[in-house]
Amino acid sequence: MRRLFPVVVLVLLTIASIAIAAQTPAAGPYKILKTAKVGGAGGFDYVYADSANRRLYIPRSGQGARVTVFDLDTLAPVGEIPNTSARGATVDPKSNHGFSSSKPVAMWDAKTLQVIKTIDVQGNPDGILFDPFNQRVYVFSHVAPHATVINTVDGTVAGTIDLGGAPEQAVTDGAGHVYVDIEDKENVAVIDARTMMVTNHYDLTGKGGTCAGLAIDNKNHVLFAACRNPANMVMLNAADGKILGTLPLGAGTDGAVFNPATMEAFSSQGDGTLTIIKENSPASFVVQQTLQTMVSGKTLSFDPKTNHLFVIAAEYGAAAPGARGRGPMVADSFSILVVGK
Repeated sequence: MRRLFPVVVLVLLTIASIAIAAQTPAAGPYKILKTAKVGGAGGFDYVYADSANRRLYIPRSGQGARVTVFDLDTLAPVGEIPNTSARGATVDPKSNHGFSSSKPVAMWDAKTLQVIKTIDVQGNPDGILFDPFNQRVYVFSHVAPHATVINTVDGTVAGTIDLGGAPEQAVTDGAGHVYVDIEDKENVAVIDARTMMVTNHYDLTGKGGTCAGLAIDNKNHVLFAACRNPANMVMLNAADGKILGTLPLGAGTDGAVFNPATMEAFSSQGDGTLTIIKENSPASFVVQQTLQTMVSGKTLSFDPKTNHLFVIAAEYGAAAPGARGRGPMVADSFSILVVGK
């Protein structure tokens, strides 16, 4: 029996190493291609890549509130939407009108960046989504009204929607359905874009809570809900809400996107990681890579022309003794990270 002992140990160690390797994503193809330290004062939340006009929009709140605009290819500054304290931005490439999730909403010419008008809205604007189905922008608020719907051609308000909870990120299938993750209710709300009515709530209880990111594979009708507690990416059928699987994420997700060219979903986390999930089939998903980015880089945007992702982050100092949360932002540390292969 003593002679067999080393063999048994070797077998057990081999099995353990295989199990660990199966749980740990191997080094993958994605890397940080460029880091642009653009600096500037003010907080930040969402980032938006306008692929058609080759511009990157980053709202900066607080001191000197504005929406900063960069060249999507070079990251050189090209202008700003001044006096706008926004959380996000989006553009309708057909009307070439841009919109901010702010109070009031700013509407601008996406070619010249000149403000056309401001639009009064209620609530506390946060997330924002452009839906090409009927050329409308959805401005989301954690308090009622949860969604204000705006016609992108003329900036008129089409109506408001009660989502039954606090909305975060939203996606559209481009065919009359808008999906919104409801952060405080552990579900995904389904909106009929024609009637502006909620038609369903897909329950995520026990699989993913405090969901803050949402992406969609329109070809296979798969939703990717990025959740914080538990920290999971939950894959579900967009047609009926059936859960297809879950995969672990890093801490503090606040954004998700999907690349139909590579069949990959991405979740950015505040802990400084980017999780890349490969969709092998509509019923098979795997964490392909976990890329180290930059702590506080919790939101992202995607450019389908270059297949590049854009993550925004900043450096922070130590918190004061006894204070909760992080310390102050390090001056001029705000950065744009470009991720690709």
